[in-house]
Amino acid sequence: MSAFEDHTGKISDHTFKEVLLPHCGFPRNEVLIGPSYGVDTAVIDMGHGLAMAVTSDPLSLIPAIGMEASARLSVYLMANDMATTGRAPQYAQFVLNLPTDLSLASFREYWAHIHGFCQELGVAITGGHTGQIEGQNSTISGGGTMFLIAPKECIITSRQAQPGDVIVVTKEAALTATAILAMCFPETVKSKAGTEIHQKACANFHRMSSLQEAMLASEILKPNLELTAMHDVTEGGVLGAISEMAHASGCGFVVQRDLLPVSPVVQAVAHVFDIDPCYCVGAGSMIMAVKKGCETRLIAHLENHAIAATVVGKFVPLGEGQSLIEKEEKIPFTFSGKDPYWEAFFRAFKAGLP
Repeated sequence: MSAFEDHTGKISDHTFKEVLLPHCGFPRNEVLIGPSYGVDTAVIDMGHGLAMAVTSDPLSLIPAIGMEASARLSVYLMANDMATTGRAPQYAQFVLNLPTDLSLASFREYWAHIHGFCQELGVAITGGHTGQIEGQNSTISGGGTMFLIAPKECIITSRQAQPGDVIVVTKEAALTATAILAMCFPETVKSKAGTEIHQKACANFHRMSSLQEAMLASEILKPNLELTAMHDVTEGGVLGAISEMAHASGCGFVVQRDLLPVSPVVQAVAHVFDIDPCYCVGAGSMIMAVKKGCETRLIAHLENHAIAATVVGKFVPLGEGQSLIEKEEKIPFTFSGKDPYWEAFFRAFKAGLP
């Protein structure tokens, strides 16, 4: 029996629509936004002008980067999804399916960091499930869910971008992918890119939260009027995230490839592992759809708080499709959904790279 996907990572849009979407349980009228490809959060009407936003994500436990870094990934990837609403997360549940060889000391350390990061974010842990599973040797240790409750009209989603909206990218591409590769294969990166590149790439791991820029954006721009949509950059990278956001919003897009922010550090690590950073997981970067004329105010506000932001293109009517401009040539954009980071990581791991 062959695998139902030809790549590791998130399932394709086709599989999502064919297998999952037609079978989503009982339809309830209070579900304002349910399952949808490229949408970060579900939104449920709570009545009295309030709504609850919910998101779920895998939890990470990667021995090569340690318990603290694994916990940071686990908490902040979910928090970034929540941040796309323009509001901060409030509650969380964790399901931990741990390997049987994980020591009590390591588990105690991992959970202490989960607690610490949630405490920093103001997130109450409200429950879940914890156990050890024979044969569990994955870097995925289970799953988590975060919630928030806010005024309904204030909650932003990733599916409200409109033709004419400007596309703003915060920070830069592939922050997380290149940081993890540098942390897991330090000697390889040092020997091929240099010690300084290795150090700076590892430091990028601490830039993976996009909560601050999301809060700042919804502070300076009117949610759902001037700031129409946000989407965090996970699998598929900056370009994959823009494509998902366009798909969810029923738009096309035009993006200037050479405007996509890629630092020399990220580019150097990406070159070591022969991956394109614009398609690699990049938690810490946020894609924002902004009404034309509002982008200057947003970028200035973010830069006043030491957060870089770049206009890379615009959303267009659906009929105009998705396209990149490279060397002044307009090229149709296609994306398989395959994030090259996964293959690069496992290829290096199996090769025993130091």
